[in-house]
Amino acid sequence: MQWKEENRALFAACLNGLEDEPMVRAMDAIPQHVKGVSCYDHCLFVAYVGFTLCRIFGLDYRAAARAGLLHDLYLQKWEETDVGRFRRLVIHPQLALENARAFGLSPMEEDIIGKHMWPLTLRPYRYLESLVVSCVDKVCAVAELLRLYPDPAAFQSQQAPQFRPVPRSRAA
Repeated sequence: MQWKEENRALFAACLNGLEDEPMVRAMDAIPQHVKGVSCYDHCLFVAYVGFTLCRIFGLDYRAAARAGLLHDLYLQKWEETDVGRFRRLVIHPQLALENARAFGLSPMEEDIIGKHMWPLTLRPYRYLESLVVSCVDKVCAVAELLRLYPDPAAFQSQQAPQFRPVPRSRAA
């Protein structure tokens, strides 16, 4: 089901162009967990997998797709700040939520974005979709760290993605 054309078309319909909004595309310039994977790539990966799982489980897949795409919309290059690693884990969901509100979020989408780093965010999930997207976020991050990451264009293309390792930079 995951890579079928019908699933990709429904995913695109759920996003309804949100992935092309300038604020969302700005995540492309922000590095994520590993070199070669942008914040936009990561969020698109989380959005698609979260959408697919919520669809399989009979949950609100539209909210999972939209909130998954916006869950890291913090628009901050952390290396240009003095914010420590732990602190950024705690504050980035709120920064992302504040930015994402520009796109008219439902209460469920707000919960998904604002709590995707639970238990660091302290308040537990209100919706199952929040739990699903939060877990997917962790799995996608691990896949990126292990360099098992699909080409982001595959989420919108006609063909199933090929999982190829992200190239490692060679030490000089």
